Amino acid sequence: MQHRALVTALIVSVLLNLGVVGAAGYRALVQDRSGANDLASRLELDAVQRTSWHSLEQDFVRELDAGWQEIARHREALVREVFSERPEPARIESARARIAEVQGQQQQRVIAQFLQEREILNAEQRRELVEVLLREEQAAPRERQLHGGK
Repeated sequence: MQHRALVTALIVSVLLNLGVVGAAGYRALVQDRSGANDLASRLELDAVQRTSWHSLEQDFVRELDAGWQEIARHREALVREVFSERPEPARIESARARIAEVQGQQQQRVIAQFLQEREILNAEQRRELVEVLLREEQAAPRERQLHGGK
């Protein structure tokens, strides 16, 4: 029973982290193309800034999406293993470790993107972007929502 409780605690911990990693940057900047255009309009980017902004986004969005897809694959493997007939702790740990590694890479991508975008923006635009990012509501991860979270 204690083994099952530890595994469940591990899963909850990993899944909570999934909901937090890069969420503010990802949701505010790359939800979809119209969202990016709305942010560019909100920041009142001029034509040169918009061109630079959009050229930075292409690789960032592709790499970020690939990272989220990899996290999703390992999350699925983790959940399936935990709820299998005979969970293998080594497989669970392997999936958890890979998720953590990719989450770290995602954080690095978001920070690198922010630093590049910072160079495009003037001081007023940077202040506005900070406000957008800090006001971004953090939804509870799906696993928390399933257990009564908002």
